Amino acid sequence: MAGAAAAEVASLPQPGRCAYFVERKKRFCKMVPAQGRRFCGEHSAEEEEHKRKRIPCPLDPKHTVYEDQLQKHLKKCNSREKPKPVYFAKDINAGLKNETELPEEQQAPISALSKQELENLIKKLKKASNTINYKVKDQILSHQALQEALNDPQNGDAAFKHLKQQASILGNMKRLHLLGQGNCFVEFGAGRGKLSHWLDIALQDAQDVHFLLVERASTRFKVDGKHRKRYFERLQVDIQHLCLSKVPLLVEENLSLIGIGKHLCGAATDLALRCLVDTYVNSRAEEKEGPVTKRLKTDCPGQIHSKCAAENWSPVAGIVIALCCHHRCEWRHYVGQDFFTRVGLGPIEFNFFKRMTSWATCGMRERRTETSRSGIQNKGQRNVDEHDQDNINTDCSLDSLQGLLTADERKQIGHLCKLLIDHGRIEYLQQRGYEAVLQRYTDSSVSLENVLLTAVPSQSSLSSTTT
Repeated sequence: MAGAAAAEVASLPQPGRCAYFVERKKRFCKMVPAQGRRFCGEHSAEEEEHKRKRIPCPLDPKHTVYEDQLQKHLKKCNSREKPKPVYFAKDINAGLKNETELPEEQQAPISALSKQELENLIKKLKKASNTINYKVKDQILSHQALQEALNDPQNGDAAFKHLKQQASILGNMKRLHLLGQGNCFVEFGAGRGKLSHWLDIALQDAQDVHFLLVERASTRFKVDGKHRKRYFERLQVDIQHLCLSKVPLLVEENLSLIGIGKHLCGAATDLALRCLVDTYVNSRAEEKEGPVTKRLKTDCPGQIHSKCAAENWSPVAGIVIALCCHHRCEWRHYVGQDFFTRVGLGPIEFNFFKRMTSWATCGMRERRTETSRSGIQNKGQRNVDEHDQDNINTDCSLDSLQGLLTADERKQIGHLCKLLIDHGRIEYLQQRGYEAVLQRYTDSSVSLENVLLTAVPSQSSLSSTTT
């Protein structure tokens, strides 16, 4: 009897709610209609006495609008194109369009290669890798600013792993003397801004410190609001179109920039590097009509940086970026094209190698995915690192390799592809007067993407500008 009564209630709209039955959800709409109406604005077309027609919005068909009010709606629709900020410059960091670049639809998957073609590709990879004369070393550090959070038992495994990465990034910045005052920290791919958050805590009472958080998407649960003592500004723009020299803060203030990023996906790393060391440095050089590659002395104590800033000033004093998602790189944006060309490679090999980078970690990702499917991990652990849980593409499949390679061989080749792509970035920075290094900043058990790129102006370029 009670079940029948409940069914009868469910068959009627709730008091004061829309009378439209949503077939897909098997319930009535829960929106509140205007006074005297049975239906909400979205479903008012169902009301017999309502003669006005509603049509899908041409900017976003997910919502509707009265046809006779379309023009008025288009002027205020949230989906309309917003005015571009002053620092927007279309494709300024994109790199030159290369006629030899293959369109995405013409990029063949690795599974389409014959046995001989695959073997030839691997030979080219190993030959090019032999030109790289250094190995990636461990530089796993920490910073006291995160010790309390790292020791907090209320943090789960996912939070703990992110904290360890952030602590090591800050530790490496301290090692490079990049935690001084008088700097503007630009966090690329900022997301919620957690890296800048911990950096702000690490800087404590340092004066004249500013933060620019670059993120192309609107982000929820940002931590920016927690910071009142310092200058925090979000730049909602794609890095590809960001002209830092037009950001009002940098126009008004003579600040050294330090570019940072935690897991800056694929091509975004190349865009950020070009944004800093090409676009911004060159624009400042044009303003000053002379060389501007000086930086603060590395042996200068942080508390007197302001005294020596006028003598040893650098537009970009350092770069610290945790790399990831090499399979998302793009030849046009890639800053290491000169290196690839010098070792006899081009866009065709690049497009295969970037796919093969997934071999370095996909075996581990597959095991994590199976663990997740078995129900061992809980909801909080499934998102240990969104980059580690990236979609496994078909190039990870052993079947696609026709049984030519063992799992260990495939993993080794994947790491070589990553190293080759990253070395192109290192040479790009070296050619522009930077001491650039790759190091493992955290253990692979913490993150599969555990390589950090750091760069500071080299002593040779510094001495050449001071003589």
